[in-house]
This record gives sequence, C-alpha cells and structure tokens, in this order.
Amino acid sequence: MRPLRILALSLLALLFLGAAGARADVAVLLEEPYSYDGAFAGTGHAAVYLSNICAESPVSLRRCLPGESGVVISRYHRIAGYDWIAVPLYPYLYAVEKPQDIPLFADVKLEASLRDRYRRLNYEQMIPDGPEGETPPGDWYELIGSAYDRTLYAFQLPTSAAQDDAFIAKYNSRTNRMAYKFVTNNCADFVKEAVNFYYPKAVRRGLISELDVSTPKHAAKTFVQYAKKHPELHMTAFIIPQVPGTIRRSKPVRGALESVFKAKKYEVTLLALHPVVGGAFAAGYLLGGGPFNPSKNALVFSPDGDLQAPLTAEERKSYQKGLDEMTKANSDAAPKREEATWHKLLDGAQLRLDAAGHPVLAVRNGDEVVEVGISRGNVLNSDAPSSIVQDLLVARMREQLRSGHAPKTSDLEIRQDWKLLAAAFENRAVTSNGPQSSSSAEIAGGGTN
Repeated sequence: MRPLRILALSLLALLFLGAAGARADVAVLLEEPYSYDGAFAGTGHAAVYLSNICAESPVSLRRCLPGESGVVISRYHRIAGYDWIAVPLYPYLYAVEKPQDIPLFADVKLEASLRDRYRRLNYEQMIPDGPEGETPPGDWYELIGSAYDRTLYAFQLPTSAAQDDAFIAKYNSRTNRMAYKFVTNNCADFVKEAVNFYYPKAVRRGLISELDVSTPKHAAKTFVQYAKKHPELHMTAFIIPQVPGTIRRSKPVRGALESVFKAKKYEVTLLALHPVVGGAFAAGYLLGGGPFNPSKNALVFSPDGDLQAPLTAEERKSYQKGLDEMTKANSDAAPKREEATWHKLLDGAQLRLDAAGHPVLAVRNGDEVVEVGISRGNVLNSDAPSSIVQDLLVARMREQLRSGHAPKTSDLEIRQDWKLLAAAFENRAVTSNGPQSSSSAEIAGGGTN
C-alpha cells in the first residue's frame, strides 16, 4: 500500500505544483500557538494565502508575475496603523526571499537577525528604526518568519482569475485602517470574510462550540467541512513544519471551548466548583463537532514548494537508528548534544551574506572568525571546520526525527539531509586523512531501508 500511497500523493503534489500556470488557489492558514498564547488560550493565528495574488506594496495587491509564489494576508494589531498587511509567502514563513536561503537550523538570535534584516530592506518606511538606529519594538515581527515559531496548516481550494481580479479590486479600494478587536473582529474574522468572498458561507463562526467567537481552528474546520460537501473542488491540505532549531516548539491549536474542555486544570476545577457549568462546556464542545485534527491526511510542504507524503513512524525509527549508528561510528569524543554545541556557537555569531548573497554566520572558532553556511545552498561551501557543520546537520536531523503531534518532515527531505550529513562526515575524513566510515558510505548511498 505504501508505494501506491506515495504515487497518489506525488500525483497530487504535481497537480499542485503545476497549478501556478493553470489555476490559482485560496488557502486558510491555521497557525499553532506559542509563547503566552500556547501556555494559556492556545487559539493560535489565522491568515489567508493567495497563490496568484502578490504584494505591489505591503498594503496594495496585484496579480503575480511568472515565478512569484503568492502572498499571505492577515489582520494585525498595532502594526503601523493598518488593518491588513500583505507579505510574500517565503518572507512570511522564513524571513528570506528565496527557498535556498532558508536556514537549516535556527535559534532566537538568528530568527531575530533575519527578521530585522528583511524589515530594513523592505519595511523600513512602514516600520522605521528606533531613535538610535536600533531594531524597533512592537508586534511587527508577526509579519515575518512565522515558521520559526510555529507549525502551520494549509487548506486550499481553487480560484479563478476573475475572482482574483475582483478580490484585488475590492481590497485595494477599501479603507485599510486598524480594525482589530479581540472578540468581534479578530484574525479569524478577517479570514472568514476573505475566504467567503470566493466561497460564500464556507467559513463560519461557532455559535455553540466557540461561544459565537471566530477562532482560527474553527475557521479551518468549517472550511474543511465545506470542501467535504463539495468534493469536486479537490481540497489540498498540507503542513508547513516549524523550522528545526532551539526555539521552543509550538503547541497544538485549540478552539475556545476546546481550550477549557481539554485543559484538565480548568475542566476539573469547573466540575468541582460548578458541575452544571463544567458539563455545559463539555457538551458545547461535543455539539460543535468534537475533535478536528488539522494534520489528518495532510501532505508536508518542503522549502522548495513541493508537497510530499509525511515520514511514517516506522521510517522515522529506522532513520533514528541509522543516525545514532553513524554519529557513534564517526565520533572521536564522548557523546554530546549537538543542539547545545550549536546553540553555544550561535551565542556570539553575526549574520552576514556570502559572495553569492546567501546568509552565513560569522562565528568565533578559537582565535579566528569563520563563516558558516546555514542553508542547503552553502552549508558545505564555507571554510568552517567540518565539526561545526556536522553539529548543525545532526542537530537538524535529530529535531526532524523527533515524534510529535504533527509530521515534521517527509522521506524525500530526510534523504536530502542524509546526503548533506554524509558529505560533511566525508569532508572530515578527507581532512583527517582517514577512510570514510561504512555508516557514512551507507547513508550517502541512499539512507536506511
């Protein structure tokens, strides 16, 4: 069954990739909560992705040109006084303009540096530097690099060129001043209005399950329910995994009543203090349709825009075993946590661009400063010691292979990581005038079976 499943998903992915020239799409982006939102409410964020509409400016839309990847639009609070802002897809997700520049592994400092660099290049008039030329405070960071902080889920249906033109005309002509209200006019309300422009009544509020408040998860849930009633539309669902790194992982997204129903510390307290109220919360949650798993049957979005089948549990365990064997065979020291080593290395690093314009980190290695490539395009092409590159790649792979509530990668992407890591160990072996290990050779030949 596995080969047939891969074939079917690959054909679906090819249709998606070929859609740019044949059709356009509108997608609900459901984004997991993190930080205080993850610890308390857990409702996350919602946005709209339009594959054939691009940003003429942050507050003006146009049709995309060939090769452009579309735009993400959402409602924001306290960002330059605007209600909605349009951000190109890759900057919105990764704070870089090209897929080949996406970091393989990130921490909070690198994330902040990439965000600020993109702000200075593209949004400085809208979001100027501070009085001393420093990075300004505020919520502007929400515009850039969302996938460093959280996992996102996308639910996508086709649109027509005429619909896109009408959408552009409507949003370019209407007033765009801050209108955010937490209960009555939030990010999910914006998504509801935008998506319903294409598919009327496809996204709804939850009268019972959400206490008549728009939430990101309910917006996605009702959109999926609409697509199930219209199978001829062929909805595509995919996951955009959180970038591997030392940044805290995001939490599962929840609806309004679900936050109470699934958080035992709240539900038990309600049942103890007022059983009728606690029971009402539980009944409201179940009457609203119960659980909605956004990762169910979803493909995995890779940095190059491809969609692939997620890594299975069996494949993940096999790769974990192979990684453990390879790192043990190539280790010349006591076992270590590569994440901690890389995090320490980043502590004094500075973000720069290499000769080709790709991001690198200038890090101190003993008494000298070396540049370390941080993307697929340059990670093996710098003068950094091979041990540094190995720590980066091993740390990335360990994060990719951890279990979680949503898939983190696909088999194709892991195989690409294997090849990079095998090359890094091979470089080390050549530098040391030693033979390549059998584990490294096995991985270079295609990974585990």
